[in-house]
Amino acid sequence: MTSNAPTADALRAANPRLRTMLEAPVLPTLVRMGWPNMLMMLAQSSTGLVEMWFLAKLGTSVLAGVAVVVPVLMLMQNMSQGAMGGGISSSVARALGAANPALVGQLARHAVVLNVAIGVVFSVALLAFARPLFSALGAHGAALDAATTYGRVLFAGLVLMWAMNALASVIRGTGNMIVPGMVICGGALLLIPLSPCLIFGIGAAPRLGVAGGAWALIVYYAAGTLILGWYCASGRNAAPLARGPLHWAPIRSILTVGGLACLNPLLTNALIAATTAAVGAHAGMAALAGYATGARLEYLLMPVAFGLGAPMVALVGANIGAGQRERATHIALTGGGIAFAIGEAVGIAAALWPHAWLLLFGADAQLLDTGTLYLRIVGPFYGFFALGFSLYFASQGAGRLVWPLGAGALRLALFAGVGTLALAWTSSLAVFFAIGALAMVLYGVCVLWSVASGNWLAARGPRAGRRVESRP
Repeated sequence: MTSNAPTADALRAANPRLRTMLEAPVLPTLVRMGWPNMLMMLAQSSTGLVEMWFLAKLGTSVLAGVAVVVPVLMLMQNMSQGAMGGGISSSVARALGAANPALVGQLARHAVVLNVAIGVVFSVALLAFARPLFSALGAHGAALDAATTYGRVLFAGLVLMWAMNALASVIRGTGNMIVPGMVICGGALLLIPLSPCLIFGIGAAPRLGVAGGAWALIVYYAAGTLILGWYCASGRNAAPLARGPLHWAPIRSILTVGGLACLNPLLTNALIAATTAAVGAHAGMAALAGYATGARLEYLLMPVAFGLGAPMVALVGANIGAGQRERATHIALTGGGIAFAIGEAVGIAAALWPHAWLLLFGADAQLLDTGTLYLRIVGPFYGFFALGFSLYFASQGAGRLVWPLGAGALRLALFAGVGTLALAWTSSLAVFFAIGALAMVLYGVCVLWSVASGNWLAARGPRAGRRVESRP
Protein backbone atom coordinates (compact mmCIF):
# COMPACT_ATOMS: atom_id res chain seq x y z
CA MET A 1 0.00 0.00 0.00
CA THR A 2 1.34 3.42 -0.92
CA SER A 3 2.30 5.63 2.03
CA ASN A 4 0.20 8.73 2.72
CA ALA A 5 3.28 10.76 3.76
CA PRO A 6 4.24 11.94 0.25
CA THR A 7 0.65 12.98 -0.40
CA ALA A 8 0.55 14.99 2.82
CA ASP A 9 3.92 16.64 2.07
CA ALA A 10 2.81 17.52 -1.45
CA LEU A 11 -0.43 19.01 -0.19
CA ARG A 12 1.40 21.18 2.34
CA ALA A 13 3.94 22.32 -0.24
CA ALA A 14 1.15 23.32 -2.64
CA ASN A 15 -0.82 25.15 0.08
CA PRO A 16 1.25 27.68 2.08
CA ARG A 17 -1.81 28.62 4.14
CA LEU A 18 -2.17 25.00 5.31
CA ARG A 19 1.52 24.83 6.14
CA THR A 20 1.16 27.97 8.25
CA MET A 21 -1.75 26.46 10.18
CA LEU A 22 0.26 23.33 10.94
CA GLU A 23 3.70 24.79 11.61
CA ALA A 24 3.73 28.54 12.37
CA PRO A 25 3.87 29.97 15.94
CA VAL A 26 0.41 29.78 17.51
CA LEU A 27 -0.22 33.25 18.94
CA PRO A 28 0.89 35.29 15.90
CA THR A 29 -0.96 32.93 13.57
CA LEU A 30 -4.15 33.11 15.62
CA VAL A 31 -3.99 36.91 15.82
CA ARG A 32 -3.25 37.22 12.11
CA MET A 33 -6.18 34.97 11.20
CA GLY A 34 -8.44 36.35 13.90
CA TRP A 35 -8.34 40.09 13.34
CA PRO A 36 -10.00 40.18 9.89
CA ASN A 37 -12.60 37.69 11.04
CA MET A 38 -13.25 39.68 14.20
CA LEU A 39 -13.54 42.88 12.17
CA MET A 40 -15.96 41.08 9.88
CA MET A 41 -18.12 39.90 12.76
CA LEU A 42 -18.09 43.29 14.47
CA ALA A 43 -19.20 44.86 11.19
CA GLN A 44 -21.95 42.26 10.83
CA SER A 45 -23.22 42.75 14.38
CA SER A 46 -22.94 46.52 14.05
CA THR A 47 -25.36 46.45 11.15
CA GLY A 48 -27.94 44.93 13.48
CA LEU A 49 -27.28 47.65 16.05
CA VAL A 50 -27.56 50.37 13.42
CA GLU A 51 -30.84 48.89 12.24
CA MET A 52 -32.13 48.73 15.82
CA TRP A 53 -31.19 52.39 16.25
CA PHE A 54 -33.21 53.36 13.19
CA LEU A 55 -36.15 51.14 14.15
CA ALA A 56 -36.18 52.64 17.65
CA LYS A 57 -37.25 55.91 15.99
CA LEU A 58 -40.55 54.20 15.16
CA GLY A 59 -41.42 53.81 18.86
CA THR A 60 -40.98 51.55 21.90
CA SER A 61 -43.58 49.06 20.67
CA VAL A 62 -41.60 48.52 17.46
CA LEU A 63 -38.39 48.16 19.45
CA ALA A 64 -40.03 45.60 21.75
CA GLY A 65 -41.49 43.74 18.76
CA VAL A 66 -38.17 43.50 16.95
CA ALA A 67 -36.55 42.44 20.26
CA VAL A 68 -38.51 39.17 20.22
CA VAL A 69 -37.54 38.52 16.59
CA VAL A 70 -33.84 38.97 17.35
CA PRO A 71 -33.45 35.67 19.28
CA VAL A 72 -34.98 33.79 16.34
CA LEU A 73 -32.82 35.63 13.81
CA MET A 74 -29.70 35.03 15.91
CA LEU A 75 -30.66 31.37 16.23
CA MET A 76 -30.69 31.09 12.44
CA GLN A 77 -27.47 33.08 12.17
CA ASN A 78 -25.70 30.98 14.78
CA MET A 79 -26.97 27.70 13.38
CA SER A 80 -26.03 28.52 9.79
CA GLN A 81 -22.72 30.19 10.57
CA GLY A 82 -21.51 28.96 13.94
CA ALA A 83 -23.00 25.45 14.07
CA MET A 84 -23.39 24.05 10.55
CA GLY A 85 -20.80 26.57 9.41
CA GLY A 86 -18.40 25.27 12.04
CA GLY A 87 -19.08 21.73 10.88
CA ILE A 88 -18.31 22.77 7.30
CA SER A 89 -15.09 24.58 8.26
CA SER A 90 -14.03 21.71 10.51
CA SER A 91 -14.60 19.16 7.73
CA VAL A 92 -12.62 21.21 5.21
CA ALA A 93 -9.76 21.83 7.65
CA ARG A 94 -9.55 18.20 8.83
CA ALA A 95 -9.64 16.94 5.24
CA LEU A 96 -6.82 19.31 4.28
CA GLY A 97 -4.77 18.36 7.35
CA ALA A 98 -5.30 14.63 6.71
CA ALA A 99 -4.26 15.00 3.03
CA ASN A 100 -7.61 13.88 1.62
CA PRO A 101 -7.95 15.93 -1.59
CA ALA A 102 -10.85 13.80 -2.88
CA LEU A 103 -13.00 14.87 0.07
CA VAL A 104 -11.78 18.48 -0.08
CA GLY A 105 -12.93 18.71 -3.67
CA GLN A 106 -16.49 17.71 -2.80
CA LEU A 107 -17.16 19.54 0.46
CA ALA A 108 -18.16 22.94 -0.96
CA ARG A 109 -20.89 21.46 -3.17
CA HIS A 110 -22.30 19.32 -0.39
CA ALA A 111 -22.11 22.16 2.13
CA VAL A 112 -24.18 24.51 -0.03
CA VAL A 113 -26.80 21.89 -0.86
CA LEU A 114 -27.12 20.87 2.78
CA ASN A 115 -27.41 24.43 4.11
CA VAL A 116 -29.89 25.48 1.44
CA ALA A 117 -32.12 22.49 2.23
CA ILE A 118 -32.03 23.31 5.95
CA GLY A 119 -32.73 26.97 5.21
CA VAL A 120 -35.83 26.11 3.17
CA VAL A 121 -37.21 23.95 5.99
CA PHE A 122 -36.73 26.67 8.59
CA SER A 123 -38.15 29.35 6.30
CA VAL A 124 -41.38 27.41 5.71
CA ALA A 125 -41.79 26.50 9.39
CA LEU A 126 -41.16 30.01 10.70
CA LEU A 127 -43.43 31.64 8.15
CA ALA A 128 -46.23 29.30 9.19
CA PHE A 129 -45.87 29.91 12.94
CA ALA A 130 -44.43 33.44 13.16
CA ARG A 131 -47.26 35.18 15.02
CA PRO A 132 -47.94 32.52 17.67
CA LEU A 133 -44.19 32.16 18.20
CA PHE A 134 -43.73 35.87 18.86
CA SER A 135 -46.74 35.89 21.15
CA ALA A 136 -45.20 33.05 23.15
CA LEU A 137 -41.98 35.06 23.40
CA GLY A 138 -43.85 37.89 25.14
CA ALA A 139 -44.96 40.30 22.39
CA HIS A 140 -48.52 41.68 22.56
CA GLY A 141 -50.59 44.32 20.81
CA ALA A 142 -48.61 46.75 18.67
CA ALA A 143 -45.36 44.98 19.54
CA LEU A 144 -46.77 41.69 18.23
CA ASP A 145 -47.88 43.38 14.99
CA ALA A 146 -44.41 44.86 14.48
CA ALA A 147 -42.73 41.53 15.22
CA THR A 148 -44.97 39.69 12.77
CA THR A 149 -44.44 42.21 9.96
CA TYR A 150 -40.67 42.26 10.42
CA GLY A 151 -40.33 38.52 10.97
CA ARG A 152 -42.36 37.34 7.97
CA VAL A 153 -40.29 39.40 5.54
CA LEU A 154 -37.05 38.24 7.10
CA PHE A 155 -38.03 34.56 7.25
CA ALA A 156 -38.93 34.55 3.55
CA GLY A 157 -35.25 35.19 2.75
CA LEU A 158 -33.63 32.85 5.27
CA VAL A 159 -32.35 30.49 2.58
CA LEU A 160 -30.03 33.27 1.36
CA MET A 161 -28.50 33.58 4.83
CA TRP A 162 -27.91 29.82 5.01
CA ALA A 163 -26.34 29.75 1.53
CA MET A 164 -24.08 32.74 2.21
CA ASN A 165 -22.84 31.28 5.49
CA ALA A 166 -22.17 27.88 3.89
CA LEU A 167 -19.92 29.48 1.30
CA ALA A 168 -18.16 31.67 3.87
CA SER A 169 -17.54 28.63 6.08
CA VAL A 170 -16.00 26.64 3.22
CA ILE A 171 -13.56 29.49 2.61
CA ARG A 172 -12.75 29.88 6.32
CA GLY A 173 -12.07 26.15 6.59
CA THR A 174 -9.10 26.62 4.25
CA GLY A 175 -7.66 29.21 6.65
CA ASN A 176 -8.72 32.17 4.47
CA MET A 177 -10.42 34.74 6.68
CA ILE A 178 -9.81 37.74 4.42
CA VAL A 179 -12.32 37.03 1.63
CA PRO A 180 -15.37 36.42 3.88
CA GLY A 181 -14.29 39.42 5.94
CA MET A 182 -14.16 41.72 2.93
CA VAL A 183 -17.55 40.57 1.66
CA ILE A 184 -19.33 40.93 5.00
CA CYS A 185 -17.68 44.28 5.81
CA GLY A 186 -18.75 45.49 2.38
CA GLY A 187 -22.28 44.33 3.15
CA ALA A 188 -22.21 46.29 6.39
CA LEU A 189 -21.33 49.45 4.48
CA LEU A 190 -24.24 48.75 2.13
CA LEU A 191 -26.73 48.29 4.97
CA ILE A 192 -25.95 51.56 6.75
CA PRO A 193 -27.59 53.73 4.06
CA LEU A 194 -29.99 51.06 2.76
CA SER A 195 -31.80 50.43 6.08
CA PRO A 196 -32.96 54.02 6.73
CA CYS A 197 -33.86 54.47 3.06
CA LEU A 198 -36.24 51.50 3.17
CA ILE A 199 -37.52 52.15 6.70
CA PHE A 200 -38.28 55.87 6.27
CA GLY A 201 -38.65 56.13 2.48
CA ILE A 202 -35.71 58.41 1.78
CA GLY A 203 -35.35 59.54 -1.83
CA ALA A 204 -36.92 57.21 -4.38
CA ALA A 205 -37.12 54.31 -1.91
CA PRO A 206 -40.62 53.41 -0.64
CA ARG A 207 -41.43 53.93 3.04
CA LEU A 208 -41.71 50.36 4.34
CA GLY A 209 -41.53 51.02 8.08
CA VAL A 210 -40.41 48.12 10.22
CA ALA A 211 -40.45 45.80 7.17
CA GLY A 212 -37.79 47.97 5.52
CA GLY A 213 -35.15 46.80 7.95
CA ALA A 214 -35.88 43.17 7.04
CA TRP A 215 -35.76 43.89 3.31
CA ALA A 216 -32.36 45.55 3.71
CA LEU A 217 -31.01 42.39 5.34
CA ILE A 218 -32.33 40.22 2.52
CA VAL A 219 -30.54 42.40 -0.06
CA TYR A 220 -27.35 41.98 1.97
CA TYR A 221 -27.67 38.17 2.12
CA ALA A 222 -28.33 37.96 -1.63
CA ALA A 223 -25.29 40.07 -2.51
CA GLY A 224 -23.05 38.08 -0.16
CA THR A 225 -24.22 34.76 -1.61
CA LEU A 226 -23.48 35.84 -5.17
CA ILE A 227 -19.98 37.16 -4.42
CA LEU A 228 -18.84 34.24 -2.24
CA GLY A 229 -20.36 31.74 -4.68
CA TRP A 230 -18.41 33.30 -7.53
CA TYR A 231 -15.16 33.13 -5.53
CA CYS A 232 -15.58 29.44 -4.68
CA ALA A 233 -16.64 28.54 -8.23
CA SER A 234 -13.76 30.47 -9.82
CA GLY A 235 -11.14 27.95 -8.61
CA ARG A 236 -9.44 30.49 -6.33
CA ASN A 237 -10.47 28.62 -3.18
CA ALA A 238 -8.58 25.55 -1.94
CA ALA A 239 -11.95 23.79 -1.55
CA PRO A 240 -13.61 24.61 -4.90
CA LEU A 241 -17.31 24.77 -5.67
CA ALA A 242 -18.03 22.57 -8.69
CA ARG A 243 -20.92 20.62 -10.15
CA GLY A 244 -21.12 16.91 -9.50
CA PRO A 245 -23.08 14.11 -7.87
CA LEU A 246 -23.95 14.07 -4.18
CA HIS A 247 -22.54 11.38 -1.86
CA TRP A 248 -23.14 10.51 1.76
CA ALA A 249 -19.48 10.65 2.95
CA PRO A 250 -19.04 14.45 2.62
CA ILE A 251 -22.48 15.09 4.11
CA ARG A 252 -21.66 12.79 7.02
CA SER A 253 -18.37 14.60 7.54
CA ILE A 254 -20.24 17.90 7.91
CA LEU A 255 -23.20 16.61 9.94
CA THR A 256 -21.03 14.70 12.42
CA VAL A 257 -19.96 18.05 13.82
CA GLY A 258 -22.43 20.58 12.41
CA GLY A 259 -25.58 18.64 13.21
CA LEU A 260 -24.61 18.16 16.84
CA ALA A 261 -23.32 21.74 17.06
CA CYS A 262 -26.82 23.02 16.19
CA LEU A 263 -27.77 22.19 19.76
CA ASN A 264 -25.52 24.98 21.04
CA PRO A 265 -27.33 27.93 19.42
CA LEU A 266 -30.61 26.29 20.39
CA LEU A 267 -29.45 26.32 24.01
CA THR A 268 -28.12 29.88 23.80
CA ASN A 269 -31.15 31.37 22.09
CA ALA A 270 -33.61 29.34 24.18
CA LEU A 271 -31.92 30.93 27.19
CA ILE A 272 -32.37 34.47 25.83
CA ALA A 273 -35.95 33.78 24.69
CA ALA A 274 -37.01 32.15 27.97
CA THR A 275 -35.46 34.82 30.17
CA THR A 276 -36.86 37.62 27.98
CA ALA A 277 -40.34 36.12 28.30
CA ALA A 278 -39.91 35.84 32.08
CA VAL A 279 -38.91 39.50 32.41
CA GLY A 280 -41.79 40.60 30.15
CA ALA A 281 -44.34 38.60 32.15
CA HIS A 282 -42.99 39.92 35.44
CA ALA A 283 -42.40 43.60 34.66
CA GLY A 284 -44.04 44.50 31.33
CA MET A 285 -43.04 45.53 27.82
CA ALA A 286 -40.73 48.42 28.76
CA ALA A 287 -38.76 46.20 31.14
CA LEU A 288 -38.65 43.50 28.45
CA ALA A 289 -37.17 46.03 26.01
CA GLY A 290 -34.64 47.10 28.66
CA TYR A 291 -33.49 43.57 29.41
CA ALA A 292 -33.42 42.64 25.71
CA THR A 293 -31.36 45.74 24.93
CA GLY A 294 -28.92 44.97 27.74
CA ALA A 295 -28.69 41.30 26.81
CA ARG A 296 -28.09 42.27 23.19
CA LEU A 297 -24.58 43.16 24.29
CA GLU A 298 -24.13 39.42 24.88
CA TYR A 299 -25.06 38.92 21.25
CA LEU A 300 -22.29 41.38 20.42
CA LEU A 301 -19.84 39.13 22.28
CA MET A 302 -20.89 36.14 20.18
CA PRO A 303 -19.46 37.67 16.99
CA VAL A 304 -16.30 38.66 18.89
CA ALA A 305 -15.90 35.08 20.14
CA PHE A 306 -16.70 33.82 16.66
CA GLY A 307 -14.10 36.17 15.24
CA LEU A 308 -11.52 34.14 17.16
CA GLY A 309 -13.52 30.93 17.02
CA ALA A 310 -13.63 30.55 13.24
CA PRO A 311 -9.81 30.60 12.94
CA MET A 312 -9.70 28.19 15.88
CA VAL A 313 -11.99 25.78 14.01
CA ALA A 314 -9.65 25.83 11.02
CA LEU A 315 -6.44 25.68 13.07
CA VAL A 316 -7.61 22.98 15.49
CA GLY A 317 -9.24 20.99 12.68
CA ALA A 318 -6.15 21.03 10.48
CA ASN A 319 -3.89 20.02 13.38
CA ILE A 320 -6.24 17.28 14.55
CA GLY A 321 -6.40 16.01 10.97
CA ALA A 322 -2.59 15.96 10.89
CA GLY A 323 -2.40 14.17 14.28
CA GLN A 324 -0.95 17.19 16.17
CA ARG A 325 -3.14 17.00 19.30
CA GLU A 326 -0.89 18.96 21.69
CA ARG A 327 -0.65 21.86 19.26
CA ALA A 328 -4.45 21.78 18.86
CA THR A 329 -4.89 22.11 22.64
CA HIS A 330 -2.39 24.97 22.77
CA ILE A 331 -4.33 26.78 20.04
CA ALA A 332 -7.61 26.34 21.93
CA LEU A 333 -6.26 27.67 25.25
CA THR A 334 -4.54 30.61 23.60
CA GLY A 335 -7.69 31.64 21.72
CA GLY A 336 -9.83 31.17 24.83
CA GLY A 337 -7.55 33.45 26.83
CA ILE A 338 -7.82 36.22 24.23
CA ALA A 339 -11.62 35.88 24.11
CA PHE A 340 -11.84 36.05 27.92
CA ALA A 341 -9.84 39.29 28.02
CA ILE A 342 -12.01 40.93 25.36
CA GLY A 343 -15.24 39.78 26.98
CA GLU A 344 -14.19 41.08 30.39
CA ALA A 345 -13.23 44.46 28.94
CA VAL A 346 -16.62 44.82 27.23
CA GLY A 347 -18.58 43.61 30.27
CA ILE A 348 -16.82 45.82 32.79
CA ALA A 349 -17.21 48.88 30.56
CA ALA A 350 -20.94 48.12 30.22
CA ALA A 351 -21.29 47.74 33.98
CA LEU A 352 -19.54 51.06 34.64
CA TRP A 353 -21.32 53.05 31.92
CA PRO A 354 -24.59 51.23 31.13
CA HIS A 355 -26.41 54.31 29.81
CA ALA A 356 -23.78 54.75 27.10
CA TRP A 357 -25.22 51.57 25.59
CA LEU A 358 -28.87 51.73 26.60
CA LEU A 359 -29.55 55.31 25.51
CA LEU A 360 -28.73 54.31 21.94
CA PHE A 361 -32.03 52.44 21.86
CA GLY A 362 -34.44 54.37 24.06
CA ALA A 363 -34.93 56.73 26.99
CA ASP A 364 -37.91 55.11 28.72
CA ALA A 365 -37.25 55.12 32.48
CA GLN A 366 -38.15 51.47 33.07
CA LEU A 367 -36.13 50.42 30.02
CA LEU A 368 -33.08 52.20 31.44
CA ASP A 369 -33.59 50.89 34.98
CA THR A 370 -33.94 47.25 33.93
CA GLY A 371 -31.10 47.38 31.40
CA THR A 372 -28.79 49.09 33.93
CA LEU A 373 -29.55 46.52 36.63
CA TYR A 374 -28.77 43.67 34.24
CA LEU A 375 -25.51 45.13 32.96
CA ARG A 376 -24.20 46.00 36.42
CA ILE A 377 -24.84 42.51 37.77
CA VAL A 378 -24.01 40.33 34.76
CA GLY A 379 -21.58 42.51 32.79
CA PRO A 380 -18.49 41.86 34.98
CA PHE A 381 -18.77 38.14 34.14
CA TYR A 382 -19.03 38.43 30.34
CA GLY A 383 -15.47 37.16 30.01
CA PHE A 384 -16.59 33.68 31.09
CA PHE A 385 -19.22 33.60 28.36
CA ALA A 386 -16.69 34.67 25.71
CA LEU A 387 -14.24 32.06 27.02
CA GLY A 388 -16.72 29.19 26.85
CA PHE A 389 -18.11 30.26 23.49
CA SER A 390 -14.68 30.49 21.86
CA LEU A 391 -13.68 27.08 23.22
CA TYR A 392 -16.90 25.67 21.79
CA PHE A 393 -15.53 26.56 18.35
CA ALA A 394 -12.20 24.92 19.15
CA SER A 395 -14.16 21.80 20.10
CA GLN A 396 -15.89 21.94 16.71
CA GLY A 397 -12.49 21.85 15.06
CA ALA A 398 -11.65 18.73 17.04
CA GLY A 399 -15.08 17.21 16.33
CA ARG A 400 -15.74 16.84 20.09
CA LEU A 401 -18.74 18.76 21.46
CA VAL A 402 -19.88 16.84 24.53
CA TRP A 403 -18.43 19.26 27.11
CA PRO A 404 -19.45 22.61 25.59
CA LEU A 405 -22.98 21.34 24.94
CA GLY A 406 -23.23 19.98 28.48
CA ALA A 407 -22.06 23.31 29.88
CA GLY A 408 -24.62 25.15 27.73
CA ALA A 409 -27.41 22.90 29.04
CA LEU A 410 -26.28 23.60 32.61
CA ARG A 411 -26.42 27.34 32.00
CA LEU A 412 -29.92 27.08 30.50
CA ALA A 413 -31.22 25.01 33.39
CA LEU A 414 -29.76 27.35 36.01
CA PHE A 415 -30.71 30.73 34.53
CA ALA A 416 -33.95 29.98 32.68
CA GLY A 417 -35.08 27.25 35.09
CA VAL A 418 -33.90 28.08 38.60
CA GLY A 419 -33.74 31.80 37.82
CA THR A 420 -37.34 31.97 36.60
CA LEU A 421 -38.54 30.12 39.69
CA ALA A 422 -36.58 32.51 41.89
CA LEU A 423 -38.11 35.48 40.07
CA ALA A 424 -41.58 34.09 40.70
CA TRP A 425 -40.83 33.53 44.39
CA THR A 426 -38.93 36.74 45.16
CA SER A 427 -40.22 39.17 42.49
CA SER A 428 -36.64 40.43 42.37
CA LEU A 429 -34.95 41.07 39.05
CA ALA A 430 -31.68 41.51 40.94
CA VAL A 431 -31.84 37.90 42.20
CA PHE A 432 -32.80 36.72 38.72
CA PHE A 433 -29.81 38.46 37.13
CA ALA A 434 -27.43 37.26 39.84
CA ILE A 435 -28.38 33.66 39.03
CA GLY A 436 -27.72 34.50 35.38
CA ALA A 437 -24.23 35.73 36.28
CA LEU A 438 -23.50 32.52 38.21
CA ALA A 439 -24.71 30.43 35.28
CA MET A 440 -22.39 32.35 32.95
CA VAL A 441 -19.37 31.69 35.19
CA LEU A 442 -20.10 27.97 35.45
CA TYR A 443 -20.48 27.75 31.67
CA GLY A 444 -17.03 29.19 31.00
CA VAL A 445 -15.30 27.25 33.77
CA CYS A 446 -16.73 23.89 32.70
CA VAL A 447 -15.63 24.28 29.07
CA LEU A 448 -12.19 25.56 30.11
CA TRP A 449 -11.66 22.59 32.44
CA SER A 450 -12.58 20.12 29.70
CA VAL A 451 -9.94 21.58 27.35
CA ALA A 452 -7.20 22.17 29.91
CA SER A 453 -7.58 18.66 31.37
CA GLY A 454 -7.63 16.95 27.97
CA ASN A 455 -11.15 15.60 28.43
CA TRP A 456 -12.38 17.36 25.28
CA LEU A 457 -10.31 14.97 23.16
CA ALA A 458 -11.30 11.96 25.26
CA ALA A 459 -15.03 12.49 24.65
CA ARG A 460 -16.85 10.31 22.19
CA GLY A 461 -16.98 11.62 18.64
CA PRO A 462 -15.14 11.32 15.34
CA ARG A 463 -11.57 10.15 15.73
CA ALA A 464 -8.94 12.82 15.40
CA GLY A 465 -7.22 12.76 12.07
CA ARG A 466 -9.41 9.99 10.69
CA ARG A 467 -9.17 9.80 6.92
CA VAL A 468 -12.63 10.02 5.44
CA GLU A 469 -12.70 8.31 2.09
CA SER A 470 -15.14 9.48 -0.53
CA ARG A 471 -16.26 7.99 -3.80
CA PRO A 472 -14.92 9.82 -6.85
